[in-house]
Amino acid sequence: MDQSGVLLWVKAEPFIVGALQMPPPSKFSLHYLRKISAYVRTRASEGAYPRLYWSTWRHIACGKLQLPKDLAWLYFEVFDSLVVRTPEERLEWSEVISNCTSEDEVEKQRNQLSVDSLQFLLFLYIQQLNKVSLRTSLIGEEWPSPRNRSQSPDLTEKSSCHNKNWNDYSHQAFICDHLSDLLELLLEPEQLTASFHSTHSSLVSREAVVALSFLIEGTVSGARKIYPFHELALWQPLHAESGFSKISKTFSFYKLEAWVRACLTGNPFGTSACLKSGKKLAWAHQVEGTTKRAKIACNTHVAPRMHHLVVMSQVYKQTLAKSSDTLVGAHVKIHRCNESFIYLLSPLRSVTIEKCRNSTFVLGPVQTALHLHGCDNVKAIAVCHRLSLSSTTGCVFHMLTPTRPLILSGNQAVTFAPFHTHYPMLEDHMARTGLATVPNYWDSPMVVCGESSDTSVFRLLPPCEFYVFIIPFEMEGDTTEIPGGLPPAYQKALGQREQKIQIWQKTVKEARLTKDQRKQFQVLVENKFYEWLINTGHRQQLDSLVPPAAGCKQAA
Repeated sequence: MDQSGVLLWVKAEPFIVGALQMPPPSKFSLHYLRKISAYVRTRASEGAYPRLYWSTWRHIACGKLQLPKDLAWLYFEVFDSLVVRTPEERLEWSEVISNCTSEDEVEKQRNQLSVDSLQFLLFLYIQQLNKVSLRTSLIGEEWPSPRNRSQSPDLTEKSSCHNKNWNDYSHQAFICDHLSDLLELLLEPEQLTASFHSTHSSLVSREAVVALSFLIEGTVSGARKIYPFHELALWQPLHAESGFSKISKTFSFYKLEAWVRACLTGNPFGTSACLKSGKKLAWAHQVEGTTKRAKIACNTHVAPRMHHLVVMSQVYKQTLAKSSDTLVGAHVKIHRCNESFIYLLSPLRSVTIEKCRNSTFVLGPVQTALHLHGCDNVKAIAVCHRLSLSSTTGCVFHMLTPTRPLILSGNQAVTFAPFHTHYPMLEDHMARTGLATVPNYWDSPMVVCGESSDTSVFRLLPPCEFYVFIIPFEMEGDTTEIPGGLPPAYQKALGQREQKIQIWQKTVKEARLTKDQRKQFQVLVENKFYEWLINTGHRQQLDSLVPPAAGCKQAA
């Protein structure tokens, strides 16, 4: 069989969720990663290879690379969140951590965790995706190359060039440009020259090729099945092309690299394919008098599970509510939405909200990461494994999360508040995504990058400003209250308000108004209420809940 029958592509998830949206520490340069690679192989008996234990990584990161411990843990934990585990295993870990009574106990538990050493090295290397390059900032674009020439459809045009995490052309270009480095990083020390480079006779181990399956997968033309990279490389009919020798059980470095380059193609389940040929969804309606078209596309009808994407753009002045199979386990990107209320009430894999304004997003549990970039005056309400934000202004986050929210660069006036809503299927969806109610770090964000640890960029919502949020849709399910309840101070504030209402009702009752006075009084109260609705912007929220026409019912 000839190699033209094999298609390889770069997986999207390690880049969408795994590459943090910030420049990596300078110590993650290739020079240092090569040193780490050599170091872990010589420390196999000390929990460094083939599995790298947290205690060993902490020693490398804090002792040798001089990284702060919480940053070392952040990268270890982000990689761990990408590893396939059952929801039950994730919930078990949450329980273990929430039962710890001291920092030392937490550390003891973490010391039992390990990750695949070689895949972790690749993960650290792809953090370079968001490295700020002086050359790029001066000339605006990477050096021109045929790959980069605006192949992206209109929607990704400007937006995703900033957000390389969602741009599959960036992923492919990154792997093409750095393929030799990635392969050299996986070589055993004796296959390298003194300056850590490969030679013409360098051999790549089977373990190294298995590790590359973290980033690359593929198929054989005509087959619908997707195979991990190593299964294709080790497949008998391809040995001549992939450079595998049955005798030495290794690959020729140069043959393997040439084979990968020859077979590498665009990701058939990436964002660009989703926008070009994905299914267009009529979830949003056109608002009178606006020229902007809401665009919503998904690839769920063609993509296998774990590759589902939903991209939503330019939803304007409306309420959009969905709980649907299309969303389950999908990576969702919401882009340039304005003055809208968006409810996506299904278990989601990841969510990126970019360049949205004056809108509210209520999300089902997000299994990996929720990231906001370039948003103004947005409210996000979610249970999520991780929250990160960059370049936001005046946004409010009502979160239930087992990891510390990450405040990246360029944020102003961030408000954190406790998660304050529920819908009937919420606890069921949390169980499916492996998210528990404890531990909950909504109120201890970590300020990373740029502004050192300037804590003035955020505040915790004062309890006197706190109200619960009601999801106004009927659904099947058992959840009837906020999972995990509210922190005492917020619960108390609600209680005091409740008391005021009772006193008010009692006062009205005791005033013994005549029928006419009651009518007059009701009109006054209603007028005040109406004024309040308009002044607070709640009027639009209520109006947008009324379906525009029978054919356009929004809530699933």
